[in-house]
Amino acid sequence: MKKWIISLSIILILCGIRFANPWFLDMVRLKALDQHQRNQTTQSLSNLVTVEINNETIKKKGQWPWDRNTLSVEIIKLYQQGASLVVLPILFADKDRFGKDSVLARTLSKTPTIIGQIPTNEAENTGVTRGVSTVGKPWENWVYQYPGAIGPIPELANNAHAVGMMIIAPEKDGVTRRMPLVVAVDGKLYPSISMEILRMAAGDISYQMKTGIAGVEKLRIPKFKMIDTDAHGNIWLDFKWKTTTHPLHEKLPDLKGKIVIVSMTASGLDTVVSTPVGAIYGHDLIGASLATMMTGRNISRPWWADIAELSASFILSVILSVVVITLAWYYGAILMPIVLVGTYYGSSYLFTEFSFLIDWSWPVLTTFIAWSVAAFLRFMEEYRLRQQIKKQFEHYLAPEMVRRLQKNPELLKLGGERREMSFLFMDIVGFTPISEHYKNNDDPEGLVECVNDYLNRMTNIVLKNGGTVDKYMGDCIMAFWNAPLDCENHAEMAVRTSMECAVETEALKQSFKDKGLPEINIGSGVNTGTCIVGNMGSDSRFDYSVIGDAVNLAARLEAQTRNYKDEDGNIVNTLYSSYTQDQLPEDLKGEEIDKIKVKGKDELVTIYKPIDDDDS
Repeated sequence: MKKWIISLSIILILCGIRFANPWFLDMVRLKALDQHQRNQTTQSLSNLVTVEINNETIKKKGQWPWDRNTLSVEIIKLYQQGASLVVLPILFADKDRFGKDSVLARTLSKTPTIIGQIPTNEAENTGVTRGVSTVGKPWENWVYQYPGAIGPIPELANNAHAVGMMIIAPEKDGVTRRMPLVVAVDGKLYPSISMEILRMAAGDISYQMKTGIAGVEKLRIPKFKMIDTDAHGNIWLDFKWKTTTHPLHEKLPDLKGKIVIVSMTASGLDTVVSTPVGAIYGHDLIGASLATMMTGRNISRPWWADIAELSASFILSVILSVVVITLAWYYGAILMPIVLVGTYYGSSYLFTEFSFLIDWSWPVLTTFIAWSVAAFLRFMEEYRLRQQIKKQFEHYLAPEMVRRLQKNPELLKLGGERREMSFLFMDIVGFTPISEHYKNNDDPEGLVECVNDYLNRMTNIVLKNGGTVDKYMGDCIMAFWNAPLDCENHAEMAVRTSMECAVETEALKQSFKDKGLPEINIGSGVNTGTCIVGNMGSDSRFDYSVIGDAVNLAARLEAQTRNYKDEDGNIVNTLYSSYTQDQLPEDLKGEEIDKIKVKGKDELVTIYKPIDDDDS
């Protein structure tokens, strides 16, 4: 029960962490979601082209910044080659040092060229806004707010048909995954440069923004479809879209009907942005945002995402824990990769087919931790059981049998079970004279040594033949077969053990004679029958033992050995019952010698002795 409580507690703690959703967990989730972006096959936008000003362009056309007349010429060339829109993500906050602002202003007034502006943390605002109508709840607490903005100089601002905010919104780890489509400056809404591109492409003059109790819901250009956003007006960027790039100084392809972004990639002119697919230039970021909106693929975290992730974490963890605790840790090890692969590809499928961002990392991590805890608890339980088995049986079983029990504890049914077994009781016949000898010589230590020598010899024979030594009662040994390990020929092994012990007694006789001790004999009683075997005792102290009438009969037969003599006048070393006789192989079946009445039984018991016993 303890391991179940611990496992469930760990699972609930992990689910509690997920429910609290601390910042580090959000970072883990975002990193996991990045993997889906990286696994996408890159595609090129057919209606979007990037013309870059690179190091070679600067070398051929002169040092940057170019005078605005030169820039105007290049813009006109792009339109002459068929461009539908030209995007200049450049901040024209200062006047041209060559005095050519008027030339660029004329070009802007005659073409649908889009230029840029940026929000700042300074209060000064020279930004250019566009009309945005809002529907629903107040948006002030949701849209990103800035004290000011830096826009183009008035001459350019007054002539430009479109000016958009150049802004990125990195996550806490510095990676850009989302882009705001609208920001607020001094209580007014300013569209991003991507929204301005769409507006110009649609030929519209304004925007609409819908808000609700949970923040921004949608943005819309009247002639374009709805764009789903998060609560702050961000869209998740789809980074599988890349723009085709051509150097400005080289011959350009046909630009008919295409949106052209002029990008500055020369050293020192632009900075790269960290994204899930690596560092990219600003033009690729604009391209990704445009593609996301134009294709209508609204990547999002649905309202049920947290519930699904939390439920998956709990259910999978419980399943793995149950499998490990009730079966084995390696079954959990087999299931773990299935859970990992299934969770990951399930999340990937939802992203690919439905554009849902469902986290796979936390359910996998939770499940792995739950499996590890359950496996550890299972290991500790098995370790304690192995140590218990060793402590309990190392003195009663052969070492190899102990190792078998430790390796396969399921072979041992603790707590008691009914089994057919064979039992051996054996003690020294005529022990009193031996005891008196040591008493008269004031040598109690010698008596202990003598008894231990006898017990050691006989015990080794019992263990060698697969028996279990139950207990020692003075000079008496109690042993049994067919528990805790199975022994199909338990009756045979019990009888053979008694016969081998009789042979070993002859060696003891010589040893006793050399020490000047009285002659030693042993008497053995063997019986076969059904009994209860298992842990016997109290909660604080117990032994692995047997109880039952079959045990008592074996003890009664051992006491009867003193009453029977062979032809030489020696006691019969071994007596066993008809229950044992019936299970012996033909070559070991004994000789019937009597039918006796024993305490506790109404019927007579037929007793036998080994045929070889006369020769012992």
